[in-house]
Amino acid sequence: MKKNRHIVRAVRKGSIAEELQIEPGDEIVRINGEEVEDIFDYQYLIQDEYVEVLLRKASGEEWLLEVEKEETEDLGAVFENGLMDEYRSCRNRCIFCFIDQMPPGMRETLYFKDDDSRLSFLQGNYVTLTNMSDHDVDRIIRYHLSPINISFHTTNPELRCRMLNNRFAGGFAEKVRRFRDAGVEMNGQIVLCRGINDGEELEKSLGDLTEYFPALRSVSVVPVGLTRYRDGLYPLEPFDRDDARTVLSQIHRWQKRMYEQTGSHFVHASDEWYLLAEEPLPEAEKYDGYLQLENGVGMLRLLEEEVKEELQKRTGDEKERKVSIATGRLAAPFIRQLADWLRSKYPGLRAEVFPIVNEFFGERITVSGLVTGRDLIRQLRGKKLGERLLIPCNMLRDGENVFLDDVSVEDVERELQVPVQVTDAGGKDFCMAVLEENAVLTHKRRQMYEQTDCCDCGKAKCGKVHSV
Repeated sequence: MKKNRHIVRAVRKGSIAEELQIEPGDEIVRINGEEVEDIFDYQYLIQDEYVEVLLRKASGEEWLLEVEKEETEDLGAVFENGLMDEYRSCRNRCIFCFIDQMPPGMRETLYFKDDDSRLSFLQGNYVTLTNMSDHDVDRIIRYHLSPINISFHTTNPELRCRMLNNRFAGGFAEKVRRFRDAGVEMNGQIVLCRGINDGEELEKSLGDLTEYFPALRSVSVVPVGLTRYRDGLYPLEPFDRDDARTVLSQIHRWQKRMYEQTGSHFVHASDEWYLLAEEPLPEAEKYDGYLQLENGVGMLRLLEEEVKEELQKRTGDEKERKVSIATGRLAAPFIRQLADWLRSKYPGLRAEVFPIVNEFFGERITVSGLVTGRDLIRQLRGKKLGERLLIPCNMLRDGENVFLDDVSVEDVERELQVPVQVTDAGGKDFCMAVLEENAVLTHKRRQMYEQTDCCDCGKAKCGKVHSV
């Protein structure tokens, strides 16, 4: 295992670290005599009222710091890498991998394939378990990191090896059983590929995965995304409306069976299936508390419920407003419906919804999260966009103001000559943005994961510094 150096990048004002004269450039060597592998070791080891920290100063001198503090207090050191370790890249070559379908010439970081169980806990990423050693499993169980999101795709070992192009991909079950037996909660995902892991294979997979319930809280089924950059890749075909209806019928049968047996619907279809099938979304209670929102499961239903709830609190007015809303082709009719509801209480509202055709990745990509800045500019140039252009936050990268093609929100504003409002996913935020009630325009997507390597900290009761 590669040994990591944990270099302090900054120190919080008023923190324990500041009182102990920890400075940027210093290195945390050990805590309580133990080496620190990553952020989880660090957070676990400092959760005591008495902590010993072996610090190596930038000069090379080593200090042993003895700290008495409240049990939940952090030291207040911010590290160069929030994970305190390198991100682990994917060892698979999945036949449906979206990154393999990216065009050349984009930002280098967009081509990085992660398969890191720690990011599953911190950011909700899905992992295949092929990159996970017994040591990694032990640590997840030791720290009880939950939930872990797992990409199953199929429970057929041979088929999983073929789909992931990894001869070790079929050995996932033992790890999942260990998590289940240790009480580690999980969520599962199946990326469905037409003619490969659907039909009877999907039936088998769902049946097998019910054995891990309730530790495995939910399984989502999402359709494969296919761009126009698939030359030389495995031949995959898109699902059509009839296919989507067949998949939904299969999922609904399993939902009914599981709900009767367990009180949980367990398996869920992503919103794309309902829009593609032209079928109504399930009622809110069928989402079991929205366990996989970030995977597009129930996001539209929750938005609808929140908009309804927000409208019930409002009396409306006659003020004239004109805004435009850009979204993916798949969700455009749904967004138009929400705008119509708002207009029922605000008759002066003119909200035009523009479905953006994805010319960058290909017209088969219809979701808003993959709309690029170039497509926005090209298709909306010359349009009457009103006082603001609203875009959903999922068009931007986390914590940034750029689209996937590195076009910035400011670039879009300059080219289209209209202020752009980045709208959070909640129903109240949507209503406020459409009704121009946001005093400040937001140009960045809210970051999902804030580094956990620091927090507001109190002072140590006693901090003795000893040179070693």
